[in-house]
Amino acid sequence: MSIPELPVKINVKTTIDQDETFELLVFGTYFEKGNAAYLRYEEAMEEGSVRTIVKMAADDALILRGGAIKMRLPFELNRKMNGSYEMPFGQFATEIMAKRIDYSYENGKGSFCVVYDFSMEGAPSNTYQLEIEFQEENK
Repeated sequence: MSIPELPVKINVKTTIDQDETFELLVFGTYFEKGNAAYLRYEEAMEEGSVRTIVKMAADDALILRGGAIKMRLPFELNRKMNGSYEMPFGQFATEIMAKRIDYSYENGKGSFCVVYDFSMEGAPSNTYQLEIEFQEENK
């Protein structure tokens, strides 16, 4: 059974190699479908608007971005996965190795964390930690 889409406030924090951190606060929606949960939000960037969908499950996850930047980041615990990153000047092959995936949702609050090695076009990989906290918006 799926639940309706709930409006949520989303805090996205990305840390690269433990020394570079980016934070983003956006509003979006949360919903469940099958055995996965989804967050959907849009962010404004210099390049234009980017729509993001985050699919969260126990052992795997997927981040899809569309618009000014197109990206497909699949995560499966301890398994190398191939993705893609597309910008106005070209498309790049990416390789992702998830070391940790955590997802929880309870009483209108949720969190999703993935720690992964990421490399593009065979370059040396960087370790990323993506933490997403979200909370149902009070009506």
